[in-house]
Amino acid sequence: MMVAVTLIVYVQSNINWAIGFAIPTFLMFLAVALFFMGSRIYVKVKPEGSPLTGVVQVFVAANKKRRLKLPESPHLSLFNYHPTDSINANLPYTDQFRFLDKAAIITPEDGVNPDGSAVDPWRLCGMQQVEEVKCIMRILPIWVSGIVYYTTIVHTHTYAVLQALQSDRHLGGNNFEVPAASYIVFSMIGLTIWIPIYDRLIVPTLRKFTGKEGGISLLERVAIGFVLSVTTMLVSAIVETQRRNYALTRPTLGITSKGGAISSLPGLWLAPQLILAGLTEAFGSIGQVEFYYKQFPENMRTIAGSFFYCTMAGANYLCGFLVSLIHRVTAKSPTGNWLPEDLNKGRLDYFYYLFVALGILNFAYFLVCARWYRYKGTGGVAIELANESTPTEKQHIV
Repeated sequence: MMVAVTLIVYVQSNINWAIGFAIPTFLMFLAVALFFMGSRIYVKVKPEGSPLTGVVQVFVAANKKRRLKLPESPHLSLFNYHPTDSINANLPYTDQFRFLDKAAIITPEDGVNPDGSAVDPWRLCGMQQVEEVKCIMRILPIWVSGIVYYTTIVHTHTYAVLQALQSDRHLGGNNFEVPAASYIVFSMIGLTIWIPIYDRLIVPTLRKFTGKEGGISLLERVAIGFVLSVTTMLVSAIVETQRRNYALTRPTLGITSKGGAISSLPGLWLAPQLILAGLTEAFGSIGQVEFYYKQFPENMRTIAGSFFYCTMAGANYLCGFLVSLIHRVTAKSPTGNWLPEDLNKGRLDYFYYLFVALGILNFAYFLVCARWYRYKGTGGVAIELANESTPTEKQHIV
């Protein structure tokens, strides 16, 4: 990524667009060739069905038995079969989403195989299967807050380039001009430098005080990222106000291809907000990836890895919607369109302040979800797993 936003961008901006696209095309071809060359040594696991099928089965079974009444002690009375060859950990019973527990109520119509499994998994599910679905249900509110959080990263990277185009991008007294897109490298530098410092120095120190493996909990790390995202937007707003004032009150350095005046404010003023964006990703983004990986059931960890990319996709759609909405609403306002092509005629700083407020609301929502959240394998009652020697008669039958 650093090569892409520095070397490739420089070639495209100062030498030739065709060469700038030819270089990554060749590298991509080389990467594909290396991928297929190594295919013989890859470990290929035979597919055993979709893990999402088990999720759907729980909802279907719970819906079929929605009119039934739950027993007083579900962890002792409900169907609790767990396959011996399952890679998933044994989870304790939790009292959240109790409507899903009805999927484990045994009725006279439900049959049980000699090995203890249900004859029809679309009518009867084990409590372990139900608890795995509860894990996913608990994650979803956290995931929603992650979408709003990531919009700050998207807007920082997008509008920092536009800010750089209308700033002084010369370094020192020479004629070298930094390509506007290359300023994104500050975010990557901040992320790259901070990660080893955090892992090697800060985490061991925090571990001595908290006794936690990661120094702080997963959600605490994500919360720090949320706070930094708000700080990033606030710093971005302040810098944009300064850049715009320079463009309107001081001599400019020329005109961009879009017709906007170039502010005399040095482009390096954009570095703090981009470095903060990198630190935001170090806490918020990496924290979310680790959170999803550890909190999803073991057989769904590949899906957990893609969950963060769903966050990124949702954030980009949300950004597009909000930008279109702001264009439409502010176009008729006294201050004019906040986001015109010429930033000097708009109010990008107001746009940033809007996301400061949105980030604060999202952080409050996240705190509520984090307080309600129960980590996988904690805060519940142990379930006695059924096996061939556990008679079905001991389980609750309606």
